[in-house]
Amino acid sequence: MSAPDSAATTPVAKAAPATAPRTDDGDDRRWRDAIARVTSGGWTVALGAVVLAVLAGSVMIAATDPDVQDTSKYFFSRPGDMLQAIGSAVGGAYTALFRGAIYNYNADTFEQAIRPLTQSLTYSTPLILAGLGVAIGFRSGMFNIGGQGQMLVSAAAAGWVGFGLDLPAGLHLLVALIAGVVAGALWAGIAGLLKATTGAHEVIVTIMLNYIAFYLISYMLATPGLLQAPGSANPKTPPMEATAILPRLFGKQFPVHLGFVLALVAVGVVWWLLNRSSVGFRFRIIGENPYAGRVAGVNVPRTIVVSMLVGGALIGVAGATQVLGLSTTGFGSSIDAGVGFDAITVALLGSSQPVGVLFASLLFGAFKAGGTTMQASEGIPIEIVLVVQSLIVLFIAAPPLVRAIFRLPQPKRRVSARRATPPAATPAAPTADGAAR
Repeated sequence: MSAPDSAATTPVAKAAPATAPRTDDGDDRRWRDAIARVTSGGWTVALGAVVLAVLAGSVMIAATDPDVQDTSKYFFSRPGDMLQAIGSAVGGAYTALFRGAIYNYNADTFEQAIRPLTQSLTYSTPLILAGLGVAIGFRSGMFNIGGQGQMLVSAAAAGWVGFGLDLPAGLHLLVALIAGVVAGALWAGIAGLLKATTGAHEVIVTIMLNYIAFYLISYMLATPGLLQAPGSANPKTPPMEATAILPRLFGKQFPVHLGFVLALVAVGVVWWLLNRSSVGFRFRIIGENPYAGRVAGVNVPRTIVVSMLVGGALIGVAGATQVLGLSTTGFGSSIDAGVGFDAITVALLGSSQPVGVLFASLLFGAFKAGGTTMQASEGIPIEIVLVVQSLIVLFIAAPPLVRAIFRLPQPKRRVSARRATPPAATPAAPTADGAAR
């Protein structure tokens, strides 16, 4: 009898586990990848742009300060004097900015101390609404820079209803807001319609519409019987009726009004519109590639018009809140207060995302509220705040520069499915006898 087969008697080695235990190197690699994804996002570029702009503003504050200029004359003999003067100038300026925008710790009462924050929220309200309107245009591939004209016509429409009609409380305010929304939407819709039907560039059209709106409103303000207050020679409207004024949220001692709540609601609505609705999906499709959208069955001309109508409606709410919330005693041709153009900066800084637009608007509202305190208490020119805002736009437009300065990782490009497929996943080619190699 033959000896038993050795393979039958030899114990079979246990198979190795299918998954190897995690190592510390794998955990570190996972954390490094997560940090790289976070720091390569668009919000880091926006934050870096703000930091660089503030630093540049600090240089300008120090360069224009008289004490710094005096101590610079003997810098090499006593450099500490100049460094101390620089710290005092820059620290005093941004401390005054904080007191004027967030909390005035030198105030006698809590109401006076917290009033700067409510002032910042008030300034932020039209920026949030107008920034959302511009952001919708950006997401749909439309560069809407006609915020000034859209705000002017919406303010005129809402103001005319506010002082010209006699309606019950509640209904009067609602009708005035609707008038502003409709006016802003129709004025923006002109640019969208021309773009969709004739291919006219929206930048040129909206610029021309800004001029038309400005001179049209100026004419109406200087003409009795239109917008000019009766018996007045000034280009100003009558005061708004009490039934058409947006109520204050925290009493008459604080300027923040119901428009801020409308702005917060608009942020949620626009987020849902862009990320959860079919209309927003079509906006994003034509914003990425209108030709691909046309192939996918999207009516590109109609979507362009709708996106401009929605964006103009949001800017119309901003114009209406300016009239019904702030300039309740009457307004002139400067009612837009530069919000139409600041909305472009806000949309860029917020990466055209609703939440990003919200925080960017709060930042710019704080700049506007605190800039006056910087000028009054520290003698800092208000133009420096405007320069800081402009530098934010400059750095936002140059993401590679911001990434290079802060050593941020570059965003990873998407790899197509064909290129991402490993070579081993492709089927083997058959040989002449039909067997796979």
